[in-house]
Amino acid sequence: MNLTKTLLTIGLASTVMQAAAITSDGVGMSDTRQNPLLQKSSLPFSAPDFSQIQPSDYLPAIQTAIQQTRENIGQIVANKRKATFENTILAYEKSEELLDRVTNIFFALVSADKTPEIAETEKKVMPLLTELENEISFNQTLFQRVKYVYDHQYKSLKGEDKKLLEEIYKSFVRKGALLPEDKMERMKEINLRIADLQQQWGDLLPNATNHSVVWVNSREELAGLSEADIAQCQKDAENRGSKTPYCIVIINTTQQPILTSLANRALRKRVYEASIHRSDGSRSFNTYPIVVEIARLRAEQARIMGYPNYASYSLEKTMAKNTDNVYAFLRQLINEYRPKADAETKAIEEFARKEMGPDFQLQPYDRFYYSAKMKQAAYSFSEDDVKPYFNIDSVQRNGVFYAANRVYGLTFKERKDIPVYHPDMKVFEVFDKDGRSMALFYSDYFRRPTKRGGAWMSAFAKQSGLRQQLPVIFNVCNNAKAPDGQPSLITWDEVTTLFHEFGHALHGMLSNCTYNTLSGTAVARDFVEMPSQFNESFASIPEIFDHYARHAVTGQPMPANLKEKMLQSINFQSAYALGENLAATCLDLAWHCLSEEEIPTAEEAADFEARALRDIGLLDSQIPPRYSTSYFNHVWGGGYAAGYYSYLWTEVLAVNIADCFAARGPLKPEVGQALRDKILSRGNTRDLMEMFTDFTGMKSPDATALLKARGL
Repeated sequence: MNLTKTLLTIGLASTVMQAAAITSDGVGMSDTRQNPLLQKSSLPFSAPDFSQIQPSDYLPAIQTAIQQTRENIGQIVANKRKATFENTILAYEKSEELLDRVTNIFFALVSADKTPEIAETEKKVMPLLTELENEISFNQTLFQRVKYVYDHQYKSLKGEDKKLLEEIYKSFVRKGALLPEDKMERMKEINLRIADLQQQWGDLLPNATNHSVVWVNSREELAGLSEADIAQCQKDAENRGSKTPYCIVIINTTQQPILTSLANRALRKRVYEASIHRSDGSRSFNTYPIVVEIARLRAEQARIMGYPNYASYSLEKTMAKNTDNVYAFLRQLINEYRPKADAETKAIEEFARKEMGPDFQLQPYDRFYYSAKMKQAAYSFSEDDVKPYFNIDSVQRNGVFYAANRVYGLTFKERKDIPVYHPDMKVFEVFDKDGRSMALFYSDYFRRPTKRGGAWMSAFAKQSGLRQQLPVIFNVCNNAKAPDGQPSLITWDEVTTLFHEFGHALHGMLSNCTYNTLSGTAVARDFVEMPSQFNESFASIPEIFDHYARHAVTGQPMPANLKEKMLQSINFQSAYALGENLAATCLDLAWHCLSEEEIPTAEEAADFEARALRDIGLLDSQIPPRYSTSYFNHVWGGGYAAGYYSYLWTEVLAVNIADCFAARGPLKPEVGQALRDKILSRGNTRDLMEMFTDFTGMKSPDATALLKARGL
């Protein structure tokens, strides 16, 4: 049984949070109040009733759901009849329905609204869930029944039934069901320890980031920022106790977007160093001991399973299949990228020297600032010129939703009667083109101290025909919320993030599968980012752009000359974005291609990072990794270990699909319907490459399209 809950995100702020699964002794319910989590909600789509749920409800509900799962598995094991698809595989698929429902809600809050009480509950829940997963994964009687069905019925089954059996059987095997008993016991211990370490990571990294805010004493130090940005810095300081009148909040990526505008070089340096040192031990936080222990335990898991390293073990179930294929893909990009990156850096430094003098040495905290000045000089506009046209409400309703309407025929109606876990959230009922109500969609777009960094999509409930459940999907971002009475304006990167995360949401909402295990986004890592990256392409289609890019005060569309310059500038100095992604990708692989004996110590981790980047040709102070080792949440806290390459891999798929749309008609409903029928509705019910080929007509992806799309 796979009880891992994964929240998916994007390049800009994408992060993933894994909730592994497991046991308890069960706790009785109060005599005076029924736990709302243990009853199917009476709200539309069985949406969680946050008006009734209390933080104290989660632990007893999860304990009860664990006990019910254990009893359901016990019934399968105790069945004396010959194992069949119906009495074993189907029964197994049904066994965790209550646990899914409760943990989906709980882990949404763990990521998006982690109050102290939720954090304490998480510490108690994670060992219970990990124990249960171990108990099920290594239950030999259960596995033998699954194996019997696989050996005797696999060839005769068809469609989703066949795929479900294959996924369940291979899941047991990959977790170690064929291992001898002593190695099974060691795998159980490793699973428990990794779950504990990821829990520690999940507590430590957000605290490190929250404590890395840069306090600013005067308005003068914020020279270069817009009035709206200065007001945000003031509000952020107030929300954090007003140690000084202003503060700059650190986001999850290495480079901080605010560096684009800060004229004060000393402050730029403080912001950059706060970012790169947030959790490397130079301050009060150090994640390196967690990193190296997780890396060592993963390497041991791989060895026990018969693989040379964790990357080889992990990649076996992906489209890429092995490290050779991934590195061949990456080296092709690196060879094309490197000279362009060097030329880009040289051009920025030469531009800066015109203002700062011939001896000026460009530093990484200068790059965004002078690159923005170059962009303004080249295209005669700045970020502040276009930002008033990107009101987050208009981007969502008149951009993201409008594109979904034009392409897939979907319509959206806000539901203010559906309770939410935080007042910043909005809820929309989603209707299909025939008027049928088909999903609920929640958006939670504004940052707060209780929310981890990044942006992601997940589900309170996945679509499932067997469970008679329609999808209840949510997106989470970390945009700055304007002071009361003012519109919340976002950057172009943040605009594309909204489109990106909604691409994941569409993958969940348009799902039409029988089984929860196979539905929606339950696909390989190096395919799951394709729908989201493809959906970004709609942000710049003129008809869509004109519909949402309207002045937040006047409602007027962006002037034609400004729009033309902005869209032309999208790929300005795009080598940087590719380089930071390549560096993070190669760091991830470097750590997970090591054997146990090769894992460095915590004290050696930073040197290992530098050496790994130097060896692959990506050690460049001007273009650091998007996420450095000590704050790489995708890899150490989430589900992307040896898988961060998938953002670039799936970008190729997305560009290929976008090219098909462009050729056939980017907003033609019949083209959208074809994508929906052949990919978005299918979940993991077919071979992923076959689905790609079925839509595009291409036998394999064309990687050269990525460089072209990035302007390289």
